[in-house]
Amino acid sequence: MRKILAFLSGFLAGAALSGAIGLLLAPQSGEETRASLRARIDDLLEEGRLAAETRRRELEAQLASFKHGSAVVEE
Repeated sequence: MRKILAFLSGFLAGAALSGAIGLLLAPQSGEETRASLRARIDDLLEEGRLAAETRRRELEAQLASFKHGSAVVEE
């Protein structure tokens, strides 16, 4: 139990210290960093939506094909 507590306390101290150093050495201001992260997250969400929509259309085409009795050949 003692080893686990020592490990956890060291881990938390290291995480706090590295986070503080990261903030101090960041090349952008906080506002710029938040805007950059927000833009990147929005891009990733849009990519996910497009991928989901594409896959949904593929699956709907396969389903329609199976309903009509023909198999869809994967490319």
